[in-house]
Amino acid sequence: MITRLSSWSGIHGSVLSWFKSTRPFRVKYVTDLSSWYTSSCGVPQCSVLGPLLFVMYTTPLSILISSCSPNHHLYADDTQLFLSFLTTHFDFSIDHLHNALDQISSWITAILLTLNSPKTEFLLIGLSKQLAEINNSSLTTTHSARNLGFIFDEHLTFSDQISSVSKSCYYDIRQLRCIRSYLDTKTDSPSPLPLFTPSLTTATLFITTCPSLRSPLLQHPELLCTCCCQSSQIQSHHSHPPVSTLAKDK
Repeated sequence: MITRLSSWSGIHGSVLSWFKSTRPFRVKYVTDLSSWYTSSCGVPQCSVLGPLLFVMYTTPLSILISSCSPNHHLYADDTQLFLSFLTTHFDFSIDHLHNALDQISSWITAILLTLNSPKTEFLLIGLSKQLAEINNSSLTTTHSARNLGFIFDEHLTFSDQISSVSKSCYYDIRQLRCIRSYLDTKTDSPSPLPLFTPSLTTATLFITTCPSLRSPLLQHPELLCTCCCQSSQIQSHHSHPPVSTLAKDK
């Protein structure tokens, strides 16, 4: 780590000396501070420096992957490799990918880290006809994979992502129904409700920005939420004091 900081990141002087020392630290919760502790190696879990130092420690990984040719994307401890190939070159491309993975695994072991094999997934993306021509008996693939919270499937239909967003929308709508009688007519309107329901906002973005992804699974929750709002506004009075009134009373 010291070599990474000095040679790769240009950190010298008192800052580098601090990393070489016992590095005193303490934990702060709101306004309370713990006693001082010292650390001879590593950093405390959930510390501010943890993710930053990890990225700096694994900086050579990007250079290693580039030397193996695959395109890649790194995000913290998440590493993704991308290969584009013709179906007739499948075996050669998979051998090339395995070679890159072997080198990555050896390098990770050498720097005293561990490759998380159970979370390593292979996703083949293509047309149905193209995938049918591939004999992937030598490779265990998945039908969909999550990429930074977004689910990609093998045909890029985003059906799994749409289903996931739809389920979240219905959950948010059920929660809204529970508090609907506590909302006044200004708060209980279609426009501000997405502020309380991020899933509905995501569904709206899907429908408005990606017309090809319009699906009843997304359109129905949005319509249901609008009906939920309108039915609440039709009521002549609230069975409970509205939220804004409760806030003013306090």
